[in-house]
Amino acid sequence: MRPLRLLALGSAATITALGVRFPGNAVPGAPSPTSTAAHAAPVAGSLSPPLSSSSGIANNFHLPAGYYGPGHRGVDLLGRAGQHVHAAAAGVVVHAGNVVDRPVVSVEHRNGTRTTYEPVRPTVSPGERVARGQALGRLAGGHPGCPANPPEACLHWGLRRGDEYFDPLRALPAPEVRLLPW
Repeated sequence: MRPLRLLALGSAATITALGVRFPGNAVPGAPSPTSTAAHAAPVAGSLSPPLSSSSGIANNFHLPAGYYGPGHRGVDLLGRAGQHVHAAAAGVVVHAGNVVDRPVVSVEHRNGTRTTYEPVRPTVSPGERVARGQALGRLAGGHPGCPANPPEACLHWGLRRGDEYFDPLRALPAPEVRLLPW
């Protein structure tokens, strides 16, 4: 039987006689439909910080041991409610709206990665092209795990390619280090 190509929620799905496969969203334990080179970690310097000013990190990235195991698939950056959230790289907005009870913006990038930002009240729309550093919306308060005072808000920032999650901080430019003469 010849496979049929469909478009499902922004992802190409392949239907075969054996079932449905979503390339890039592999089932746990199943062989990956793509090479490991396609899933290499993003290069340092490929992203810009999404907040123009942040007073630190509330929660670090922690990849779970198993597919459904506990972990933290992003970082929580300390910020202020109402602060602009910027696109970490150029791309196309694939989601701008609520996921359950939280406002979320997701941007698909040319290299196959996707960045997610929550809770963000979007000022962009799905299908809109955005430039690196362009405002996506404003940070909302109330993200779980964020310290109450200060700040009043945290940005959960995620980075993934297919079903693989990466630490977005590793894709930021390395800090400039200078040795000073004594």
